[in-house]
Amino acid sequence: MIKAAPDPTAARDQLMSTLWDAALVSELTSLDDSTISRPDGMDPEKGLGEDGYRLPQAQAQSILDLRLHRLTGLEKEKIKSEYQNNLLVIRDLLDILENPDRLVAVVESELKEIKDNYGDNRRTEILATHLDLSEEDLIVREEMVVTLSGEGYAKAQPLSDYQAQRRGGKGRVATRTKQDDFVKSMFVANSHDTILCFSNYGKVYWLRVYQLPQAGRQARGRPLVNLLPLGAQERITAFLPLGKGRQDKFVFMSTADGIVKKCSLESFSRPRPSGLRAITLSEGDELVSAGMTQGNSDLLLFSCSGKAIRFAETDVRVMGRSARGVKGIALNPDQRLISMLVVGQNELNKTVLTATARGYGKRTVVNAFPRKRRGGQGVIAIQNGSRNGSLVGAVLTSTEDELMLLTDGGRLVRTNVDGISELGRNTQGVRLITLEDSEHLISLGLVVDSTGSKTDVEN
Repeated sequence: MIKAAPDPTAARDQLMSTLWDAALVSELTSLDDSTISRPDGMDPEKGLGEDGYRLPQAQAQSILDLRLHRLTGLEKEKIKSEYQNNLLVIRDLLDILENPDRLVAVVESELKEIKDNYGDNRRTEILATHLDLSEEDLIVREEMVVTLSGEGYAKAQPLSDYQAQRRGGKGRVATRTKQDDFVKSMFVANSHDTILCFSNYGKVYWLRVYQLPQAGRQARGRPLVNLLPLGAQERITAFLPLGKGRQDKFVFMSTADGIVKKCSLESFSRPRPSGLRAITLSEGDELVSAGMTQGNSDLLLFSCSGKAIRFAETDVRVMGRSARGVKGIALNPDQRLISMLVVGQNELNKTVLTATARGYGKRTVVNAFPRKRRGGQGVIAIQNGSRNGSLVGAVLTSTEDELMLLTDGGRLVRTNVDGISELGRNTQGVRLITLEDSEHLISLGLVVDSTGSKTDVEN
C-alpha cells in the first residue's frame, strides 16, 4: 500500500482509512483493562473497535517512519514484551496513588536516596531568634559630600555626583536655597563616620553621616534643628568628622574674637543627646572652627583682613571643656577670625590655598608663614583690596588634591589644586571661579582621595 501511494500524505490517509485486523492488538489489550493503555484525547472512531482497528494519525505517521527491519517477527515480540512491561509499571503507579500509606513510603524512600546521593553539611545557619542588626549594619560605606546652608539646612550627596572642572569655570548648582539663604559649609566624609557638630554657643553634638538626609544637588536638605536639639538662636558653625584612631588626639577650637582652646578628644567620648559644653564664650563671641591635632602640630589662624599667624600647638595647654581659652590672634574691633588650619609635622611641604570673596586665590608654601608666638597680629597671607575683597577661607593642599568652591548663590566648582598658581604671601592671586556682580565666594573645601583619609573644612 505504501509503495503504491503517489506521496507520503496519500499513504498516510490510506493507512488511516483502512480497517485493520485487530488480532494482535486484541491479544495485547486482553492482558489488562484496555482503557489504561488508550491515549487521552484520542479520536473515539480510531483505535480498537468491534469490527477491527483504525489507525489514528500519529500511529499512521509512525508506520511511515518505520525502518523495514522493525516489521520482522522478532521486533513484534519485542513490542509485545515492552507493552507488557509498561502495563506492570502502570498498575504499580496506580496502586501507589490509591494507597496513601504506600505513597508516603515511596516519598520517604526517594528523599533518603536524594540525601544519600547529594547530601552535604548545611551552609546556612538557622537561628531561633532574629539577628541583632542595627541601622548602621544596613548602610553602605561610601564617600559623601555634606553641605550646610546659612539657615541650617543639611544634606549628604555621593561624591561621585560631581565632575572635576578646570579653574575659572561657571560650575554647577550644588544645592537650591531659600530666599536670603546660602551654602555656608561643605566637607567630605564616609557614610559611617561620626561628626562632632559645634554650635555658635560653644556646644558640641554628635551625628552620624548616614543620619543626614540624602538628596540631589538641587534639594535644600533638612534643617539641622530637626536633627539636633538646638536652642532658639543656636546654629551649627563647625563640623569635625571623626575617623578611626582617635587615641592621643586633641580638639583645637577657635572663635570669631581670635580665642583658641585645646581639649583632649577623650573629653568628647561620651555623647549626650542634649549636647555638651565645648568652650565658654564671651558675650558677642562665637565658635568659628574646630580641628583635630596630634599634640605637636602647628596652627595657622586667618582673619578677614587677609592676615595670618602661625604658632606651635604646644603654646596652648590642654584645658577642660568649660574653659574659655586663650588669645590666638590679635584683631581690630572690625575684624574677625574666619579660618583655622592644623599643620602636622608631615605636612610642612604642603601649600596653603587662600581664597577671597571676589573669587580670587592662590597657593603659598607653609614655610612662607613664619612661626610666631600666639597672640600677635600675624603677617599678610593675601592682599584684600577692592579687586579681591575680604579673605573668606583657607585650606591646606597638595598637588593631587581637588578643591570645591561654593558661592552664596548656591553654585559649586570642583577643580584640581595643581591648576592654581603658587605665589608668595603678599600677592593678589588668580581667578578661581567666575562670579556674577552680586555673587560672592563664601566657602571652600578640600576633597581628598576616595579613602577619605583626611578632610579639611572651611566656613
